[in-house]
Amino acid sequence: MKELRHPLAEVFGHLPSDMSAKAQRFRKNRLCPFNNKVPSCTKDKAKDPLGVCSVMHRNRPVITCPVRFRENWLIADDAADFFFGENATWTSLTEVRLTDYDGKSAGNIDVVLVAYDERGQVYDFGSLEIQAVYISGNVRDPFAHYMADCRNNAHMDWTEKPNYPRPDFLSSSRKRLAPQLMFKGGILNAWRKKMAVALDVAFFETLPALERVSKEDADMSWLVYDLNDRGGESYELKRIETVYTKFSDALNTLALPRVGKVERFMEILQSKVDEKLENPPEHKTIDSPFEY
Repeated sequence: MKELRHPLAEVFGHLPSDMSAKAQRFRKNRLCPFNNKVPSCTKDKAKDPLGVCSVMHRNRPVITCPVRFRENWLIADDAADFFFGENATWTSLTEVRLTDYDGKSAGNIDVVLVAYDERGQVYDFGSLEIQAVYISGNVRDPFAHYMADCRNNAHMDWTEKPNYPRPDFLSSSRKRLAPQLMFKGGILNAWRKKMAVALDVAFFETLPALERVSKEDADMSWLVYDLNDRGGESYELKRIETVYTKFSDALNTLALPRVGKVERFMEILQSKVDEKLENPPEHKTIDSPFEY
């Protein structure tokens, strides 16, 4: 199947081809429909937000904005099902600062789910991390071009433009996900608190195979979501799988590199040595200026 030429899957929560009054109002006022901390989109820049929720990759939308996962707060329900019992009363808190033993910041937890009793006393909590996908290339240019004339650019062809935007799954896991688990996850695991990670199915499929355990034995869950096409009118967030793991096993799998063969590295060293020997440096001597 030929890849779609328009790189943007959703702009301010709507398809680029959606010319309904609602979609135009969201684009005009730069609004976010996915429970952002304020009504407006604040991605990248508050005054000039990059209102791209997801991009197209191999004819499927891939979520690139973490707020996109907040649709109907489905992620909170799914995480609470893992953290607490069926009859628990809970609420959610966003962007909660986590500190280490010395009081230094280990980063903010995206969402903390808190269980409390009839007196309002907190007796348990769990951590929910939201991992959207980084983009390689330039997404600001096609976004600006589209916004300049949405109607005429609804089906624009951006494929020949430089720096065509694509999901960068490798950077998303190595530079973001693994460090998050190492620092924040390490503290939470030491406290024996459960952790959940919400992520896009296309991203999850690029991760190394994780060793799965039962829900009862798990201290970590992976909430895997996709954007389902609602008849070509919009996309709907849908959980397609929950993967249960042990935190330590998952961290080791993600943090450690896939080890290649040492023989291949030896071949590289040999080629460099051969190149050096074939072109030895010239060592010239000069008469000492101190001799008479």
